[in-house]
Amino acid sequence: MWEPAWASWFPRCLVLVIAAQRASSEDSAPRRCDETDYIYQYTECDTTGSRWRVAIPLSPGSCSDLPPPSRGMDCSFSCSAGEFLEMSTQSCTPCAAGSYSLGSGLRFDQWDSLPGGFISIASFLNARQHGDDIQACNSSMWTPQGVYLESNRDECTVSLVYVVHLEKQGSVSFTYQYPDNNIFFEFYVQNEQCQEMSQSEEQKWLKVTNNGEWGTHEISLWAGTNILYWRTTGILVSGKRVKPVLLRDINIEGVSYGSECFPCRPGWFSPAAGSASCQPCPSNTFSSKGSPSCSPCPENHYSQEGWAECKVKLPCSEKDYFQIHTACDNEGKTQAEYRWVKPKVCNENATDAIPLPGSGERKPCPPCNPGFYNSNDSTCLPCPPGSHSDGTYACIQCPAGTEPVLGYEYRWWNVLPYNMKTSCFNVGNSKCDGMNGWEVAGDYVRSGAGSSDNDYLILSLHLSGFKVPASLSGMSSGEVGQIAFEFETDCTADCEFYFMMDVQNKGTTVVESWEGSKEKQLYSHSMTQNNSVTFTWAFQRTSHALDVRHFVGDSVKIFSIHVTNVLDGVASGCRACALVPENSQRAGSSCVPCPPGFYINAETNRCKECPPNTHLAGRHTYGQEACVPCGPGSMSNEDHSRCYSNCSFSHVENNRTLTYDLSALSRVASLTLDPSFTTKGTKYLHLFNISLCGHQGKRAAVCRNNLTDFSSVFNKDDRGDAAQLANAVDSFICQSTIIPADGRGFRMPISSQSIGLADIFLGATVDGVLDGVSAQPDLFPRNTNNVPDINFFFRSTQVTASCEQGRSSVITVRCNTKKSERGDLSVPGSCPAGTCDGCTFHFLWESASACPRCTENDYHQLDGACKGSIQETFYLWNEPKLCTRGVSLPARSSAPCEAIAMLLKFGLGGGAFLAVLLVSLTCYFWKKNKRLEYKYSRLVMTANKECELPAPDSCGLDEGEEPDDDAVYTRKPSLLGKLRAIAKKHGGGDSSESVQLNSSHADRWVLG
Repeated sequence: MWEPAWASWFPRCLVLVIAAQRASSEDSAPRRCDETDYIYQYTECDTTGSRWRVAIPLSPGSCSDLPPPSRGMDCSFSCSAGEFLEMSTQSCTPCAAGSYSLGSGLRFDQWDSLPGGFISIASFLNARQHGDDIQACNSSMWTPQGVYLESNRDECTVSLVYVVHLEKQGSVSFTYQYPDNNIFFEFYVQNEQCQEMSQSEEQKWLKVTNNGEWGTHEISLWAGTNILYWRTTGILVSGKRVKPVLLRDINIEGVSYGSECFPCRPGWFSPAAGSASCQPCPSNTFSSKGSPSCSPCPENHYSQEGWAECKVKLPCSEKDYFQIHTACDNEGKTQAEYRWVKPKVCNENATDAIPLPGSGERKPCPPCNPGFYNSNDSTCLPCPPGSHSDGTYACIQCPAGTEPVLGYEYRWWNVLPYNMKTSCFNVGNSKCDGMNGWEVAGDYVRSGAGSSDNDYLILSLHLSGFKVPASLSGMSSGEVGQIAFEFETDCTADCEFYFMMDVQNKGTTVVESWEGSKEKQLYSHSMTQNNSVTFTWAFQRTSHALDVRHFVGDSVKIFSIHVTNVLDGVASGCRACALVPENSQRAGSSCVPCPPGFYINAETNRCKECPPNTHLAGRHTYGQEACVPCGPGSMSNEDHSRCYSNCSFSHVENNRTLTYDLSALSRVASLTLDPSFTTKGTKYLHLFNISLCGHQGKRAAVCRNNLTDFSSVFNKDDRGDAAQLANAVDSFICQSTIIPADGRGFRMPISSQSIGLADIFLGATVDGVLDGVSAQPDLFPRNTNNVPDINFFFRSTQVTASCEQGRSSVITVRCNTKKSERGDLSVPGSCPAGTCDGCTFHFLWESASACPRCTENDYHQLDGACKGSIQETFYLWNEPKLCTRGVSLPARSSAPCEAIAMLLKFGLGGGAFLAVLLVSLTCYFWKKNKRLEYKYSRLVMTANKECELPAPDSCGLDEGEEPDDDAVYTRKPSLLGKLRAIAKKHGGGDSSESVQLNSSHADRWVLG
């Protein structure tokens, strides 16, 4: 039955065949086609699930009489694993020895080259003009490395793409290694219309794996065309060399049939027909591609499991053996021994070979580790519960009123502790599986030789959990335990040492790493969750794929490991604990936990609350000295676990108390710095979330990793327990690195590398230094107003490889009335990332709320004029106004005033004028009276006799002469006398008249 699909293409195919036959007949008579001239293929399935088998010539026109089309097997047909569909007979046939088949599936596990159908596409999705970024990414690709594919390490976006057509619903699974979150790794599926399959974020973004461990990922596929994308993008913002993603063993289920079997890759074999998989060749054997068996290596040659060829054994050298210390014997003795590195790949019988050194001198065994005791057979056993030992004496019971200090403290490394394991892992093959990655050496445990330089040498310590002892129950800081270890690295290559942690088997995360040689140092990490945990130390001499041991001398040594508050730990000593209260009916020697914020009184061994504004610091609660006073400008929270600012601050300046209310700054603030770009142009942002004060001491700033939208990134003031959120940190100040959606072509923003910068609030002060942390005011513009800046000092206790004392932060709060109440945050212009050394961060917060509260000293009074018998009083702020809230300006007031007050002013002025005039007249008349006295005295002197008037010279006035009416007395009369004389003159009594006389000598008045 001819179906529509066949009808659509068969005429065209027939035309091509006829045309080819005509063309060949014109030249020469074509020969008949045999089976080597064509291949069979199926047509596309039609709507009824049917298809046709057609012969396709390998070289069109080279032969004639191709087999005619025939009906094919139904589209739902598939062969079993180990079989393939023989197209000539359309029947399932077993695979030959040396090959394998998955039946209805596909498997890709050989990566000597990129298999057919796979393409690697490199791009820089926010490419600039002229294609500069695209050209820079031309060399970025997924690189075949034999047994796995390796992703790019740079900032380019590289996609591994494979297109598969499924006749029914199927699945895809693959094994991957993703050790570095500085590379973003996603897997997604699209259909032929480029529509993306609905996937959860967990399915799309793959989880980070432990160094040296492989993860498996599987998702379902729909029937039809599926376009598979494995996409990686490096984010080189931390300056560290990133580790690539490794991909291997891709399996696809749901294809209709397999038309051929896959040959076993070199180093592998399948001994029987109908195999569904191949097996690796054992050590010291090899095989070529498609081999049914493995061949032994020649003499003085060796190979590892799965090798395709054998190598010559070189003469043995110092790199081929290592030193260990034997376990203590019955006499308590130990000695150094030397052993060949396994597997042994050197020839000790060669002429210039170095022989294995003999055993060392037997020496007394070191003491047991604290908490253990030496048994009769010279083995170290843990002390029974309730007892303790320092490792040199028998276990002793803790006295009454004390409790054992549980934990593990490993100082001596004669044997590996029972809860520690060591292993070796190589990403490319399993040749170091079963080898010891670390070896004990008495005073330390050191990295082993491994089988090649790029092996991961792994040491792990498993703990069942933590338990805060009763003596520390008063502390509620969130720390349940601590691990500290002392180490050093000595490297000539690009070695790297990792410290990792896996909580409740939910995935291993890298806590800290060190590159290159490091001097002997102590590192500590606090635990905040009471869960089972596995600590892992991993050492890799080089990240390059080197199948040699050139750097076997590069090593790491761990001298001691100390873990506190371990649930099933041993005790090295006893600690005083709180006793049952005296009024309790329980036994008086029993230890009880203290409530949060209580310390153990040293005199009574009873719980007592810490004084106000103190907090429990350190790792003990015995004695009142355990309650440490809070810093300036801070107070303790309710349970005395930490100090914080309640958003109020006071300062005395020039005999004036400045009071600040910073409650407007209590809400968590965000600061996003200007975009930065990596060497290839990747745009990234630093986001800071800051909780300055308030929140009852809660560290309210939260930063998350692996986010998919900015609503979560900027959700700063979480009400839930943010510390329990996966991939989140809470702090007073935290930082995240944001890759915006437009920065690399991501479909959503990415948040990563979240760290806490401020776990402890040290205090707030106007001083520039507090507890060794400097505010460095010269980093910001100078404060030009008279209001001092307030410096908030913070510190993080978590040390890093570059910040041995931990990170610290300073927020300078400055009064600026031109800003809003929330104000603006900024970082120093000379340190655009907020820090100049990577350890101390500086912020400037300018706000109107940072001004002191207004008082009566901040305004002045102004009285108006008296108008209409009313006088108004005004109040104005002092300029410039440098205060906020507080007291308000008094309201404008008015009071009655009287106009007479103005008349009084005029009266006083007139009175003063008259007084001056009277004084002037008095002076004038006094002067005139003096002149009259002078004339009178002249008259007396010229008289002929006493009391006789002189003869007049003339009774008339000369021309131009004025009469002189001035009277001259013989004696000076008083003012009262003058008034009497005038009265008599007008009264008509006996009196004498004054007569004006002229004389040639003098003029006188004579009284008669």
